[in-house]
Amino acid sequence: MNTVIYVVFGCAICLALYMWYQAFCNRIRIHRLSYDKLPTAFEGYRIFFISDVHRRLISYSVIDEVKGKADLVIIGGDLCEKGVKVSRVDENLKRLAAIAPCVFVWGNNDEEIGMEKLRSLLQKHQIAELVNSIKEIQLKNQEMIIAGVDDVGHRRHNVAKVIKESKNSFSILVSHYPTIVDEFPSSHPFSLMLSGHTHGGQIRLFGWGLQKKGRLMKRRSYFHLISNGYGTTGIPMRLGAPAEAHLIVLSKK
Repeated sequence: MNTVIYVVFGCAICLALYMWYQAFCNRIRIHRLSYDKLPTAFEGYRIFFISDVHRRLISYSVIDEVKGKADLVIIGGDLCEKGVKVSRVDENLKRLAAIAPCVFVWGNNDEEIGMEKLRSLLQKHQIAELVNSIKEIQLKNQEMIIAGVDDVGHRRHNVAKVIKESKNSFSILVSHYPTIVDEFPSSHPFSLMLSGHTHGGQIRLFGWGLQKKGRLMKRRSYFHLISNGYGTTGIPMRLGAPAEAHLIVLSKK
């Protein structure tokens, strides 16, 4: 009987350590996406996307891996949450801003450290805040639009406004909540949508989780990337949905 107890206890310890490891992975997934209508000036344009950092300090191994390889950083919400020290948020923004110009959209937890406090940090590191607004990126007289909707969970998003402002340019939409796609009309200007929030279910048992695992999906007229996220909420453990960030490479068909 004692042997069985020791074996079960040992397996539980190993599982807990493995779950902790998955929560603190520094995996960067690379996605190569091709489009007919991508402006030629943006051939090979690279975007680093990270969401749901929460309490983690972004590892220098992640920064070093993408530094010099990304043209833009997109922070997809839940950079922080209640209880995270402002100094840690400041350091994370400093590290991300060292990679490339950054844009930020709000998640449902970000305001918990104080909206004005976070806004002052974004300004300090010259990070553009997208609140139902767009950022125009110009290369060789050609344009790409990055559109960001405000937090869906607090009902502050305005879908119609970002669609109107995105015009007919090649456009990327960033929304912390992946369910934003349910509110879009069948015809919209977006070729890529970036989301987080779900943590991929965070802990999945036999492939099942409370949320679907993060994935890249090809829709009729666009790609939708839903990230497992970089951090965790609650216990710092994951199973079957390891932490991740993303490097997206755009190319023309």
